[in-house]
Amino acid sequence: MDDPKDDFERSLAFADIAMGQMKALRQPAYPRNYEVWYTYATGQNLQLNAAVNEVLAKGSFCDQELGRIYEELLSPHRFTETIDQVGVRVMNKIGQVLAMVQIAAGDVTQYSESLADATNALVRAGADSESLHVIVESLVESTREMEARNRVLQDRLNDSNREISLLKQNLEAARTESLTDPLTTLANRKYLDMAITRLMADGAASGEPLSVLITDIDNFKKFNDTFGHLTGDQVLRLVAMAVKQNVKGQDVAARYGGEEFMVLLPRTTTQHAITVAEHIRKAVMGKELMKRSTGESLGRITISIGVATMRPGDTAASLIDRADSHLYAAKRAGRNRVSAETEAQPSPAKVA
Repeated sequence: MDDPKDDFERSLAFADIAMGQMKALRQPAYPRNYEVWYTYATGQNLQLNAAVNEVLAKGSFCDQELGRIYEELLSPHRFTETIDQVGVRVMNKIGQVLAMVQIAAGDVTQYSESLADATNALVRAGADSESLHVIVESLVESTREMEARNRVLQDRLNDSNREISLLKQNLEAARTESLTDPLTTLANRKYLDMAITRLMADGAASGEPLSVLITDIDNFKKFNDTFGHLTGDQVLRLVAMAVKQNVKGQDVAARYGGEEFMVLLPRTTTQHAITVAEHIRKAVMGKELMKRSTGESLGRITISIGVATMRPGDTAASLIDRADSHLYAAKRAGRNRVSAETEAQPSPAKVA
């Protein structure tokens, strides 16, 4: 947890880097351009940094390239547009399938009429063998034509089914991306807000407990300032992996903001939630951080965790506030520990 003054100074440093990049490349200081370079300076969007580095490696960086990167990786409308585009394609494909079904229905009607005509002709023909032969040949030909049309229809339906399946995958991928934190691959704040509302409603209806963990990396700012934000990102991914490996089933693990993570544990009592929290804490503490470029050991990371369980009348805000107060209690008690409902007293004091 960072002091507001530290956040102010860090944000100014990122702003200086962003402005420096725009000056060096002689790009207008439009809000869009600033957002791209500020995000690049923070290093929190790996896809954006990779895209920018790829363009920089080519030796030039025009406004069109910057606009493309913004639209693909930062624009608030990018997921909506992608989902809308896929939705339109799905609707068009469904329209094509319905048209094929209508054509098939017409073919069936025509075939039925051919059978009816043949039946009437049989009645009229009586025992005339030559007439019977002609009628049978007509029926065979109609059947062959119907089979051929059915094969064509089946092939087209199979193609449409494959395309619709692919479109559904694209739609799900866009939806997943819009709800995922790009740095840690955990759920993002948007998904977390939806999940806690849903799980609290489920818990209230069923009477089952819902517990919440809030995790914060101890002394993260000092570590980040000492080794740089790229190593800081490595720390965030390490903690995220430890969280992810210790949740299962319907549990929800999310990046809450900055160096804080939250875990929602449906059907989990306070005591069981404490056990999960301890597993996460020990998993993080057990991982040694190495500097990739040199193999140098950077030591071990520790985290503090606050635990709260839903009470009657709780709102999402009140439940999170209680978990947050227990997190601060864990910090005050020396960090690298879990503090839960039964042992923490809320306090306004905050510790990094």
